[in-house]
Amino acid sequence: RYPPRMATTEVVEQPTGDRSEFAGVLRFYELAKKQEWQVRDLPWSERPFIPEGKGSPERQARRKDMWRSVLTQQLQADMLACDMASQLLNVAPDPEAKLYYSTLVQDESRHTEAWLKLIDEVGGIAERDPYLDQLAHMTLEADTVEEKVFQMQVFYERLIISRFRLIARASRGTVLEDLCNRLATDDGIHHGAGMAYEKVLLQNADKKTKRKLVDAANRLLPIFVEHALWRPKERAFIGDAMRGRDIERLKEDLELGVKLAESLGLDVSDVELPV
Repeated sequence: RYPPRMATTEVVEQPTGDRSEFAGVLRFYELAKKQEWQVRDLPWSERPFIPEGKGSPERQARRKDMWRSVLTQQLQADMLACDMASQLLNVAPDPEAKLYYSTLVQDESRHTEAWLKLIDEVGGIAERDPYLDQLAHMTLEADTVEEKVFQMQVFYERLIISRFRLIARASRGTVLEDLCNRLATDDGIHHGAGMAYEKVLLQNADKKTKRKLVDAANRLLPIFVEHALWRPKERAFIGDAMRGRDIERLKEDLELGVKLAESLGLDVSDVELPV
């Protein structure tokens, strides 16, 4: 197998021999192509963009600002995902993975396009999540392909699926609901492909490479907690009311991340959960 590669490594060799271990990655490539959709497919003229507020003009405006902040956080996440997907396409050493990552780049760009259009319809971009920027930079600056795949696809892509489902349930009958349902499907494919590729990458990885993944997780998790509990001013009142449930959900997310790491053969005995 290939050794862990630095982010700046240029791939020049062509692999030969049995490539059956990449069948799972190629299956997700085919699935990604089958599930492909376009931003114009969203029901732009048929549904309200976001849930419509009731009550006084002030209350309606406050509710609109709340939804605008939700959209902004998702836009930010997908713009950062564009960077990460492009980097994976460039640094992945295996042609099967590159083929899949070509679809990931397209997906994340399409998601960003949809968020940009939707946000423009409801009043523009709101406050940026500073912790999301930190998490993305940790992934972009990681030394090995193994770390990048684990952080982006095994961890982030899996956890965002439940968030999309929550947003969809809270925005029935809107363009936002339709978009979130599409993104939940797409990110399920992203996560599945990441699991399939990470298993191949770790198949013959040495202890040092695996140890770096666990060390990276311990650096990442405290910032992930800050991100999960962060609320902009537009949602501060909801954050206070929902903090107990948010912490409970966060614990579930972190425990899931540990189980995913364990399923990949990593020693998670000293992973420190910060909540």
